Amino acid sequence: MSGGLAFAGAIGLAATAVGMACPVIGAPVVAVVGGALLSPLARRWGGALQPGLDVARVRLSRVSVAALGAQLSLGEVADVGLASLPVMLATLAACLAGAALLGRCLRVGHDLRVLIGVGTAICGASAIAATSPAIRARNADVAYAVSTIFVFNVAAALVFPPLGHALGLSPEAFGLFAGTAVNDMSSVVAAASAYDPAAVQQAVVVKLVRTLMIIPIVLALGALVRDREASSDPHAKPRRQPDHQARRRLAAARRQLAAARRAVRLVPGFLIAFVVVAAANSAGLLPGASHEPLRLGAMILIAVALAAIGLATDVAALRRTGYRPLLLGLLLWATVSLTSLAVAGAV
Repeated sequence: MSGGLAFAGAIGLAATAVGMACPVIGAPVVAVVGGALLSPLARRWGGALQPGLDVARVRLSRVSVAALGAQLSLGEVADVGLASLPVMLATLAACLAGAALLGRCLRVGHDLRVLIGVGTAICGASAIAATSPAIRARNADVAYAVSTIFVFNVAAALVFPPLGHALGLSPEAFGLFAGTAVNDMSSVVAAASAYDPAAVQQAVVVKLVRTLMIIPIVLALGALVRDREASSDPHAKPRRQPDHQARRRLAAARRQLAAARRAVRLVPGFLIAFVVVAAANSAGLLPGASHEPLRLGAMILIAVALAAIGLATDVAALRRTGYRPLLLGLLLWATVSLTSLAVAGAV
């Protein structure tokens, strides 16, 4: 197990260093692309690396998402979140609806269009890392989704600042735009910094509030997957509907209780930890000096997890996927950007 974990860790650390030197690209895309390029070497060693890669891909990604909660303040959610909520909800709805409709029209696979849609709508690699276990996505789909998302993150960091100046956006308005239309935090900061230093704080707060959307989306997707699996179970027996009113009420109460139990079991531990860490940060239980190390640690863990995904990817199969997922990412990027500008102007 240590071999695969060490291999992914080395790539993740190298990607983090590259991401710090070139924040427009960011560590996650370097990690997943670097892992994919080295995947033939990993496959040459057979299954010896797989246990360690599985630990990095699943467990480290969950820990990293929980650690991201240290960047959230519930007070900031209350202040800035209420103002940005209409824009965030509109872009989220437009992107997820677009992923479903456009992805179907482009004949993109279900899991891949879900990952591209969630990554574009919420927070890029972090959302993809949190969503992929819930829908049991393939490594190739995760790698392609991450690569697609970050192509347009780089484009946004380059295109959005001149676009904002052309539209005459204030620093606060551009911060809202960047925070809702750019996915990766490094690209958000890069775009906002290039526009106006005063836009950075607004963009970062909006981006962090947007990260909370991971929770309901992952819970909803997990519930849909479970319902789909239950409905396809050939051993599942249809429930008999009793005629007596009292028995109907009892059966309804039992179903409600069973649904509540399923909902409790559905909540992933790392998402609970995410909210707990954010609440602790809001209560002042996390020293200010710990924020940056926790953020850096979370980004390193994400890079290691994505490096493991890249190493486990079949590049030949990825090439066979074709241009359609990339076109879907482009259309969703344009949808989110235009929706953000339109709703922000209407609010």
